[in-house]
Amino acid sequence: MELPEIVSHLFAAKKAKGLSFADLEKILNRDEVWIAAAFYRQAAMSEEEAKLLVEALGIAPIYIDTLTDYPTKGLGPVVPTDPFVYRFYEIMQVYGFPLKSVIQEKFGDGIMSAIDFTMDVEKEVDPKGDRVKLTMSGKFLPYKKW
Repeated sequence: MELPEIVSHLFAAKKAKGLSFADLEKILNRDEVWIAAAFYRQAAMSEEEAKLLVEALGIAPIYIDTLTDYPTKGLGPVVPTDPFVYRFYEIMQVYGFPLKSVIQEKFGDGIMSAIDFTMDVEKEVDPKGDRVKLTMSGKFLPYKKW
């Protein structure tokens, strides 16, 4: 997968400063997952957010323009090859239509917004092996008739 050059620059600066996305969440007052999406150029920052990030990472202000540009969304091939990302694809292959059925039973004919959306990541300590807990919350958008 070919990523924009700024992505590697942002990650290198973050590593050099010893910062986590949770640290950046405190600085930018945005969720760590949203900040990670901005790193991958999947979300556009406001000028204020971009300035705070540039300052926190100690990188040149020339990156502010790129960070505030509206990105082209969607990364990689149709079927992802990265094992981590592929597992989410696999989850949707197996559970996508069952989730669709359950959600539509509860809400009606429509979709969950990925625009009016939040996601949180938590670590659940478990003696059998730590667990990843994802919480997704998206506004329900009913299909309209015209």
